[in-house]
Amino acid sequence: MKLLEFGLILFGVLLNAFAQLLLKAGVRQFGHFEFSLENTWPVASALATNPPILGGLCCYVVSVVVWILALSRVDVSIAYPMLSIGYVVNAGLAWFLFGEAVGPQRLAGIAVIIVGVIIVARS
Repeated sequence: MKLLEFGLILFGVLLNAFAQLLLKAGVRQFGHFEFSLENTWPVASALATNPPILGGLCCYVVSVVVWILALSRVDVSIAYPMLSIGYVVNAGLAWFLFGEAVGPQRLAGIAVIIVGVIIVARS
């Protein structure tokens, strides 16, 4: 895989991961909620006007454009497994930003993901 191709994939994956983190930050501001017929509109409008959620959705849109560019250059059988880099990034940043637990089992899973990405990237 060429540097430009890997860069496109990595940029798309990082945008996607950043989108997830922004969505989490937005939902944390909003708090726990239940969807019911009565509160559908208030919840939807509150979420739709939350800046981190809007930022996360924008990151998703840009990541889709970047992903399409990447897929035009790389086989999907190589590109798609690279999405798992996002799991690694999200786990680390969720621990750092939100204080989420990352215990030994999760660290072992992250290590397996990293090894898998390296194997796929070298193929």
